[in-house]
Amino acid sequence: MKKLTLSLITAALLSTPAMAANIDWFVGAGAGWQQDSISGDASKDSDDVTWQFRGGMVLNDHHRFSGSYSYKEDTFNVGDERFKQEQNMFLASYDYLIPVGASEKMNLFAGVSAGLADNKLAGNAHTNFVWGGQVGAEYRFTQHWSSEIGYRYLDQDYEEMGKSVNGTFALDDTQQLYVSFDYRF
Repeated sequence: MKKLTLSLITAALLSTPAMAANIDWFVGAGAGWQQDSISGDASKDSDDVTWQFRGGMVLNDHHRFSGSYSYKEDTFNVGDERFKQEQNMFLASYDYLIPVGASEKMNLFAGVSAGLADNKLAGNAHTNFVWGGQVGAEYRFTQHWSSEIGYRYLDQDYEEMGKSVNGTFALDDTQQLYVSFDYRF
């Protein structure tokens, strides 16, 4: 449903000739640090490197629509038990780009994201809806290459993700700090 909604919005925007005249398509990849807040009988934060791939379009230099995939894996101890957490996340995002200075090389951005996260924790797997927002800064090196640094917060609210001898776990939220590089064409 979310993909259909994003597709309909994109199609509506592209159908207007004046708006369609200024579209930059992009693909990119990045890495960052992700922390997942795990609560329950034995509270623990899971944090490790996250890898990201993304693509989308920048419309009229101010509106960015993108789809992304990220992956994170972590192993941690709670008492005498060792647990593995694995996460695959698929997000659709919108960002509003705010130019800084007259050079048009730097933008600040703020936006929203929504999608699905497939989490595996303590031997249980769940795929649920996630949503949140992001802020950051983008710098264009050339006409085709840019980089950005950003912070993203996602609400997950997984209840009873897994059970163990030490109790029940729930995944509350995800925070990411990331750097990415994009190619515009």
